[in-house]
Amino acid sequence: MSKLFLKIAIPSAIIFTGLMMSAPSSFGKAEYTKKEKKACTVCHTANGKAELNEVGKCYAKSHSMEGCEVKK
Repeated sequence: MSKLFLKIAIPSAIIFTGLMMSAPSSFGKAEYTKKEKKACTVCHTANGKAELNEVGKCYAKSHSMEGCEVKK
């Protein structure tokens, strides 16, 4: 194998592995929906992305729905 390939392939593999290992920890978990008995869309926007709405940001700080009320 050429040195150029190794200079690109090894760092790319390390970065890819790190991203894949950290990605699941950055998303909401099913345990939260079971614990709070709320739908995912209570804390996340419904636009297909993993963005938090105001309730989700509040919940992320305290990991409790107390004080994080749904505004209508």
